[in-house]
This record gives sequence, C-alpha cells and structure tokens, in this order.
Amino acid sequence: MFKRLCLAALVASAISAAPKVIVVDIDGVIHPITVDLLAHALDQAANQNADAVLLRLNTPGGLLDATRQMNEKIVASRVPVIAYVTPSGGRAASAGFFILEASDVAAMAPGTNTGASSPVALTGTMDETMRHKVENDASAWLRSTVEKRGRNATLAETTIRQASSFTEKEALDQHLIDLIAASEQKLFEALEGREITRFDGRKEVLHLAGAEVVPYGLTLRERIISAIADPNIGFILLVVGALGLYVEFNSPGLIFAGVGGGISLLLGASSLAVLPLNWVGVSLLLLGGVLFILEAHYTSHGVLGTGGTVAMVLGALMLIDGPPEMQIHLVTALSVSIPFALITMFLLSLAMRARRNKSLMGGEGLLNEIGEARTALAPAGKVFVHGEYWDAVSSTPVQPGGEVRVVAVNGMKLSVEPRATQPR
Repeated sequence: MFKRLCLAALVASAISAAPKVIVVDIDGVIHPITVDLLAHALDQAANQNADAVLLRLNTPGGLLDATRQMNEKIVASRVPVIAYVTPSGGRAASAGFFILEASDVAAMAPGTNTGASSPVALTGTMDETMRHKVENDASAWLRSTVEKRGRNATLAETTIRQASSFTEKEALDQHLIDLIAASEQKLFEALEGREITRFDGRKEVLHLAGAEVVPYGLTLRERIISAIADPNIGFILLVVGALGLYVEFNSPGLIFAGVGGGISLLLGASSLAVLPLNWVGVSLLLLGGVLFILEAHYTSHGVLGTGGTVAMVLGALMLIDGPPEMQIHLVTALSVSIPFALITMFLLSLAMRARRNKSLMGGEGLLNEIGEARTALAPAGKVFVHGEYWDAVSSTPVQPGGEVRVVAVNGMKLSVEPRATQPR
C-alpha cells in the first residue's frame, strides 16, 4: 500500500513538473485583434508560469502598426516566445516575417516559406521619396530586431528592399531561422537544453521535452470579432443590416427584419471598426445611398441608380486602408452592391409610389369623389358616394338625383357642392 502511494505521488509530481507551453494560432491577416490575442496569450503564460509561448504562424501579412505592437509585446515578454511556421504549405510572409524574426526562437516546418516584406501602399502608388522613407524605416526596425537575435540582418533586409522570399532550408542555411522541425513535439525535443539569449541580454535554458501544450482560450469578444474580422464578411453584414432596417422602417411590425438588420449592422460595424478605414471609401458608400434615393424620386432612366451602384462598388474597394489581403475583393463588392442597388431602388420606388397615390381608405379617399343626391339638399340631406349613404350638407341647393362633388369630410358628415351640370 505504501509503495502504491509513493508511486502515485511520484507520478503526480512528474505530471505537475512537466513543462507547459501556451499555444496561440496566428493564421490570418495581422490586424488589431491579432495584437489583443497575442497580448492575452502572453499574460496567460506569465500568470500560469508557462515555460514558453508557441506562435503557430501561417499569415500572408497585415498592418504595419499592428505588427509593431506585436513585436513590442514579444520582445518584452517574460516568457520565451517561439515562432513556428506551420503547417507544411504555410507561410510567414510580410508582417509574418517580422514576427518570426522578433521571436526568441524562429522555426519552420518542412514545405513552408517566409519573407517578401516590402511595404505596400495602402491607396494608390507611393512616390519615390515616400517609398524610400517607408523602406528605410522598416529596414532599420528589422535590422535592429534581427541583429539583437543574432541572425542574418543583411539578408533579412533584402526581404524589404528586394521582396526576397526563402524556403525553410534557405532560411536555415542563411541563418534567418534557428531550426526546422517536422512537428511540435520534435520542435520541443530539439529545443531541450538549448540556451537562448533574451532580448534584454539574459541567458535562459529551455526545457521543453514532453511539454504539455495548452491552447490559448479566446474570450467571447475575441471569438466573435475573429469570426467576422474579414472585411468582406464585415461589408456583407453591414449591407444586409442596412437593408433589413430599411425594410422594417417601411413595413413596421415585421420585427424579424428589424432585429436581424440591427444585429447584422452592429456586427458589420464592429468588424470594420478594428480596421483602418479610408474616408474616401466611406464617402463613396454614402454617395451611393443618396443616389439610390434620388433615383426613386426622379425619372433619370437609371442614370442615378447606375451611378449609385458604381459609387458603392468603388467605395467598397477603397473602404479599407490596408494591404491587398485586407481589402474587400472585387467579386464581393460586385456581388453585394448590384443586388443591394436593385432591391433598394425597387423598394424605394414602391414606397414613393404608395405615398403619391391617393388614399382609398377613410375620409381622404372621399375627397373630390362624385356622388348622387338621394334627397333634396336644402342644404342638408342624403347622398350616395362610394357605394355608401352619407349625411351631407351643400352650399347650394341640389335636387334629388343631382350629381355632387365631395369637398370636405367633417366626421360622419360630408360637405358637397353641385357639379357644373345638373339633371333637368
């Protein structure tokens, strides 16, 4: 019995002593939400006394400001950060290369690539002077990071100057990364006992063999925003929400259209709010909406509606100030804008037509209607209008059978006047 208790204690001790690694996936475009994910993962690792944080990288790049913030958090982390480009076929391009080089350990899986970090103009084309300024700034930033990590700063700079890219073997042979590993467990085994130099100069020995991998737990907000962070999805939600609210306002009582539209509109706004907006794009979207309304008011033979559709497509394409990976695709802009334009103009035309038509219900529907005097109106009597008998009063006497025109409705009594021609 005593031996069993000792064995159980040893097993529990061994389990509790197993290294712990917090894992966070960075598998999309780099934007402000990615910064939050990384910051919270590093906090979780520090609070749980984890031995390392593993970044699974598979990204086409992203925003430069967000990348700077991520690098700042990586170099300031209390826990060593391991960047691992995975799975095979994945990449750490553009902003991903900066994150890879900023990490304490840079590793890649077989069949991956990295590099191509040249800054891209957000809108239009950068002139030569601006391009040099941006490249020089990014190059100095990258050199300072790579040199501090003891890697090949000269070659790393070519990813900016010449948009160079490297396979995992080329990156290892030219000392841009530290190792190649076929899996996470092989990565941990290869790092067992390895001494690394932290960004502040401290030496630290890694013990990661047999590490317990703990995925970072996303908060509810991060789950929602991450799911809709794609600007294409955000744009679709925004348009669907606007259409739903318009339908609800024109047909009060549907409820579903208003509730669904409100939720979609807020989700779309939340999705796009974390991204840098181009106010020219926003203005074009607003102009498109105005042109749709004018098309319903005026006969332009489709000119205003076509202009609104073009403005909406251009506005969608210019809405996001970011690299191509973060912008709304042309297919999305066309497939959303054209149906939205057609539906909106159709609904607006119906609403305007209904407002212009004379009411056929209640008192307003009787105005200017022609009826027949069933009794003498001298001045009060009975008239027959719209298939109904009404009490009426006439400013001029009218004989039975004479035609009258309704000029006013006063409660349940009509004010009438004789038509120009009376029967003899």
